[in-house]
Amino acid sequence: MASAAAYYYTGCEDDYQPHFLDSCSLCRRSLNQNSDIFMYRGNTPFCSQECRQEQIEIDEAMEKKWKMSSSSSSSKRSSGVRQSSDSAKESGMNKAVRTGTVAVV
Repeated sequence: MASAAAYYYTGCEDDYQPHFLDSCSLCRRSLNQNSDIFMYRGNTPFCSQECRQEQIEIDEAMEKKWKMSSSSSSSKRSSGVRQSSDSAKESGMNKAVRTGTVAVV
């Protein structure tokens, strides 16, 4: 039986790019036409629920690691922002601010 890529063959072997549904995104096992394909995040195919679940867990761990690293760096930045905003408040107490609508004709 032909693979899914056979239906997308353009006739140029040099330019052949496999179709995204040819193999599992995690284990690279070939996906058969007559078997279930488990999708994740739009167009990421997996051969089984186990492979898909493993990818979900990998993504969640990476996201958690990213959030933890960005929260620690943002807390360092926010303390610097507080200092500069406090000094801006002190220096801006004598400044006049205009508010209102401006119409250009």
